[in-house]
Amino acid sequence: MSSLPIRDQKKDHLLTPENSVLIIIDYQKVQVNSIASMDRQLLVNNIAALAKMAKVYNLPIILSTVNVKTGFNSETIPQLKKELAGVPSYDRTTINSWEDKEFVEAIKATGRKKLIMTALWTEACLSFPALDALKEGYEVYPVVDAVGGTSLAGHDAALRRIEQAGGQPVSLTQLFCELQRDWNRSETSQEFMKLFIKAGGTAGIQFGYDATE
Repeated sequence: MSSLPIRDQKKDHLLTPENSVLIIIDYQKVQVNSIASMDRQLLVNNIAALAKMAKVYNLPIILSTVNVKTGFNSETIPQLKKELAGVPSYDRTTINSWEDKEFVEAIKATGRKKLIMTALWTEACLSFPALDALKEGYEVYPVVDAVGGTSLAGHDAALRRIEQAGGQPVSLTQLFCELQRDWNRSETSQEFMKLFIKAGGTAGIQFGYDATE
C-alpha cells in the first residue's frame, strides 16, 4: 500500500499543522474548580495533552487569562503552564476574549483561519469568542473533551449553539489523528502515539508502545 502525496498543508480543508492555531482561554484555578460537566482531573489531563500536541506539530498557541493583573484571579494552572513555557499570556478583563484588542491581534497575526478553541467555561468564555470568530469568517473547532462548563446542561447547550452557528466540534483523539494523518510521517508519529495513549487511546498497544514513557 502506498500513501498519496501529502496534500497542500495550508489549503487542506481538514486541520493540518500549517493551517491551524490552538487557542487556550482561562484554565485558571477558580474556573477549573467550578467545572461540573466532566471529571476535573480528566479535564486538566486533556488540556495538558492538547498543549503537548500543539508543540509536537509546531502549532501557534494563543494563551489568555482573565483578571490576573487586577488581582481577582490566579494565573494559568501549573499543570498546563509548564507545557506552555515561552508562550505569552494575554490577560484581560473582558469575559469575551474577542473583545480584547491584544488577544484578537495575536490571532490575526498567525495568518491562520482554523481556530482549535478551548476555554473555561464552555457557556461563556468559549462560546462568546467562538461565535464572534465565526461571524468574522474563521473556522472554529471546539475540543469537546478539553473544555467544561458549570453544568452539563450549560456545557451541552453552549456546544450546540456554537455548532448551529457553524462551529465544528472535535474530540482530542480525532484532533490528534487529523493532524498526524499518516503513520509514515515519522517525524511526529512516535510522539503522536505516546500522547494518544496517555490521553486514553489504546490502539498503540498492538504496536508495542510503552504508555509509561
